[in-house]
Amino acid sequence: MLMRTDPFRDLDRLTQQVFGTAARPAVMPMDAWREGEKFVVEFDLPGIDPDSLDLDIERNVVTVRASRPELDTGREMIAAERSRGVFSRQLFLGENLDTDHITADYTDGVLRLTIPVAEKAKPRKIAVARGNGHKAIDA
Repeated sequence: MLMRTDPFRDLDRLTQQVFGTAARPAVMPMDAWREGEKFVVEFDLPGIDPDSLDLDIERNVVTVRASRPELDTGREMIAAERSRGVFSRQLFLGENLDTDHITADYTDGVLRLTIPVAEKAKPRKIAVARGNGHKAIDA
């Protein structure tokens, strides 16, 4: 089988893997799921200094910023595939989440956000009153 190589295509593919695309960011992959009455979001951030993590929330948008230090120029690198510098990611949250009570934890290179469901969005029962009958309205 003959394979054709295109150096520009290979460069484009490498650039997408390292820097990502708008549809698929490479620097901060995440998983998100619901656990009962809370949502959990985890970001893979290996090698990040916890002091460089910055979380902001404005209205229903959570912005996560982190930085990985630049490489030591004195090193003779054989491979350098991990993204360096400052990068960020935004999450657009629905109105049914309680953004005032978000908690964050960074352990073993994973940033975990826990976002509770707002009280107004939780399912609830409505009591049905029973009457003894209908009263006629006199005109």
